[in-house]
Amino acid sequence: MSEFDSPILRTIIETAHDHFFVVEADGRIRDVSPAAAAVYGMSREDLCRTTVQALEAKGVLRPSVSLEVMRTGEPAQVAQVTSTGRRVIAQAHPVFDGGKLVAVVSRSMDLTDLQLLQEEYALLQRRFNEHLQRGGGEEAGGELELADLEARSGVMREVALLLKRVAPTDATVLMLGESGVGKTAFARQLHHWSPRHKGPFVDVNCGAIPESLFESEMFGYRQGAFSGAAPGGKAGLMEQAEGGTLFLDEVGELPLPMQAKLLKVIQDGCITRLGDTRARRVDFRLVVATNQDLARSVETGHFRLDLYYRLNVIPVTLPPLRERREDIPGLVERHLQRLNTRYGRDKIIARDAWQTLMGWEWPGNVRELENWLERAWLSAGEDVIRPRQETGQPDGTERAVTSMMEGEASVRRPGLAEGETLQSALARTERDILAELCREANSTYAIAERLGISQPSVVRKLRRHGLRIERSR
Repeated sequence: MSEFDSPILRTIIETAHDHFFVVEADGRIRDVSPAAAAVYGMSREDLCRTTVQALEAKGVLRPSVSLEVMRTGEPAQVAQVTSTGRRVIAQAHPVFDGGKLVAVVSRSMDLTDLQLLQEEYALLQRRFNEHLQRGGGEEAGGELELADLEARSGVMREVALLLKRVAPTDATVLMLGESGVGKTAFARQLHHWSPRHKGPFVDVNCGAIPESLFESEMFGYRQGAFSGAAPGGKAGLMEQAEGGTLFLDEVGELPLPMQAKLLKVIQDGCITRLGDTRARRVDFRLVVATNQDLARSVETGHFRLDLYYRLNVIPVTLPPLRERREDIPGLVERHLQRLNTRYGRDKIIARDAWQTLMGWEWPGNVRELENWLERAWLSAGEDVIRPRQETGQPDGTERAVTSMMEGEASVRRPGLAEGETLQSALARTERDILAELCREANSTYAIAERLGISQPSVVRKLRRHGLRIERSR
C-alpha cells in the first residue's frame, strides 16, 4: 500500500495537531502522528507495531473508532477513554479502492484542550469584569441602552456589557441557558447594537422545522425542485437574513445530517438552493442558542465536534431568574405596562404580592413569570392584582407560592428526594407536568401552547417520558 508513503500524507501526519491514525483494513496500524504518543501512553514506534484490536483489548483506547468503521463501512465518531485517563473525541473515515475497504483514517482530539480553552475564556471574562468594576470601559459609569430588556442585577449587566463589546464584530455568539431565560431577547439586543441593525433579524426555531423540510426552508429552492414548489422558487431563511442576523434557537435539536449542511455554510459562506446548481454567497451574522449541554452532546455523538468549535466562539451564559432576583421587579413592571397598553386598563400589583413574586423559584424563568402575570391580570376583577392564599397552605415564602389568580391552586417548591440528583429531579418534575397536561389537553399543540414551547419539542418530550394524551375531546 505504497500510497501511505506519499510525501503529502506524511507531511500531514507529521505536522498535525490532532492525533491521526492510519489503519489498514485488517486492523494493523500503518502510521500515527507524533502527538498521539502523549495521549495514548505508547511511543509512536510501539503503536505502529500493533493493531487496533490489541489496543482496545489492552484498554489503551476504548472503544476503537477504527473497528467501528471496519464493521459498518461508514464514518463514525465516538468518545474514548485512554489508558492515560484522557477523554478524547475520535472521528474515523473509511478509504475504499474499487469498492473494497483498504484503510481507515482517524483523528482524535483531547477534550482536555477544550477544557483549557474554556478556562482561559472564563479568566479573560473575569478580568474584563474586574476592569469594569474598577471604572474601566466607556459603559462602566453610564446606563446601558437595553430597550425592552431588564438587567439590573450585576450578572446580567456583565452579560449585556459583554454582548455590547462583541456586537461590532461578526463573531458567532452561542447563547446558553435554561428555557425561558431570555436568549431570544438578548439576541435581538445584540443585533440592535451591531452595525447590521438596519438589516433583518431572522429568528429560526430549529426544533420546530421537520427534518424533511429543513433544507428547503433554510436553503430555499428553485422552481420545479419538487412537487408543489412555488413558481419562481423561494429564497430560504439564510438568504432572507442577508445583511442582518440569523438567529438559530434550539440549535442542539438539529439532526446530524442538518448539522453537516450548516457547517458547510459556515465554512464556505455559500448556499445552494434545493434543485439548483448555482452557489449563492450569503452574508449574515450567526447567533445560536440552546438549553442543552453541547459539549456533552459531542461526547455522546449527537452533535458534531467540528460544528461545536465553529459555534462556540463567544459563549454567553444567561443565568436563571432564581439567580438574579433583582431583575424581577423590573420584569414585572415592564410586562405589566405592556398588558395595560394591550388591554386598555391601568392595573397595578398589590404591595403584599411582591413577597410572593420575589420568593418563588420560577423554574420556567422569565417566560413563566410573564405567563403567570398575564393570567393574574386577566383574572383580577379589580385594578389591583392581589395574591390569593389557598386554605391550609403554608406561607408563600416558606414552601409555596400562592396563586395570583382566582381558582388556581398554589404550587409547592420542588424538592430533592434522598439520593436524587438535580438532573433526575428536573426530569421527574418535567414528567409530572407533562403527565398532568396529557390528562387535560386534547392535542400536542395545546400542550405546546400551554408550555410556551414548540409542538415538535412536546412530541419529543412525551416520547422520552413514555407519555401520551389520554383522551380526546
